[in-house]
Amino acid sequence: MKPIIFDVDTGIDDALAMAYALNSPELEVIGFTTVFGNVPVVDATRNTLTVLEKVAQTIPVYEGAAQTLMGRDKINWPKHVHGEGGLGDRFISDPITKAESQFAPDFIIEQVKKRPHEITVIAVGPLTNLALAIKKSPEIIPLVKEVIVMGGAVNVPGNVNEYSEANILCDSEAAEYVLSSGIQLTLVGLDVTMKTLLPKSKLDKWRTDGQEKGHFFADMTEFYIGHYEKTFPGIKGCALHDPLAVGVAIDSSFVKTETMNVKVVTEGEEAGRTVGTHEEEATTRVCTEIDANRFLEHFLERVI
Repeated sequence: MKPIIFDVDTGIDDALAMAYALNSPELEVIGFTTVFGNVPVVDATRNTLTVLEKVAQTIPVYEGAAQTLMGRDKINWPKHVHGEGGLGDRFISDPITKAESQFAPDFIIEQVKKRPHEITVIAVGPLTNLALAIKKSPEIIPLVKEVIVMGGAVNVPGNVNEYSEANILCDSEAAEYVLSSGIQLTLVGLDVTMKTLLPKSKLDKWRTDGQEKGHFFADMTEFYIGHYEKTFPGIKGCALHDPLAVGVAIDSSFVKTETMNVKVVTEGEEAGRTVGTHEEEATTRVCTEIDANRFLEHFLERVI
C-alpha cells in the first residue's frame, strides 16, 4: 500500500476523490489536510469529516491554511459550482467527529520525516499547505516520494479565465513556490481532466446500489453536473478533476506525461497561468494524454 497524505479543499469533486481513494486498496490514506479553496477552510474541514462519516471511515483530519501564502483572504467562493456549503444544495448536519489540533503543514512535515521517501501527497486544492511545509522545513523536499497535484492548464485554456485553472489561481504564489522547489511532482491539469466525463446517467445506479451513501454522492454530483450543463450546454455530465489525481496515484498508466519546467505567473491579468518549458533541470511531470474510458470504468467500479 502506498501511504498518502490527501490535501483537500472539500467541495463536490474532492468528496468523490476521497471516496475513490478510500475504496482503493493500493492506497493507505494516513491523514487528510484541509485548505481554503472551494470553500473557507473551516467548511473544508467540516465537509471532509462529513464525507468520512458517510463512508464509515475514521481517518484523522488536520485543518490548514485559511489564507494565501502571502496572507491574503479569498473573497469570492464558487457557490454556483459546489453549493452554499460546498457539498451541493442539500442541508447537511454538522459531523460528530472533530479535526485534530495539529496544524496541517506541521502534520505533513512530521509524517514525511517519520517515513522518508515513502509519503505521496495528493493535493487537489490550492498548494498553500504544502508551500508552508516546504518553507518551514525545506529539508523535506528530497524526502517526499511524490506530490500529485490537481491543477494547472499547460497546453489548454483555464477554467477561471483563458489563462488560469482555479486551484493554481487561488494561490499562485504558493503554486510557484512548490513548483520551483525541485520536489518530485506530477501535474494533473485541465489538459487531461477535461477529457474525463462522468455521465449523469450513472447517478441512478448510485442511488439504487449505494443506499444512503449512494444518495449522498448522487445528489451532490447532480448539483455539480447542473453547473456543467449551464456552462457547457448539452454536456450531460461533469469532469472528474480531483478523482483523476487519485487515479494517477493508483495507476500512473492512466495518463502519459512530459517532463517540463513549469513556471506560474503570479501577477497581472495572466496570474495563475502555468507555463511549461522543456529544460534539462525539469522536475515536473505534466499529464498530457489520458485513457479516459479506462479511468472512468475504474472510478465507477470503486467510488460507491
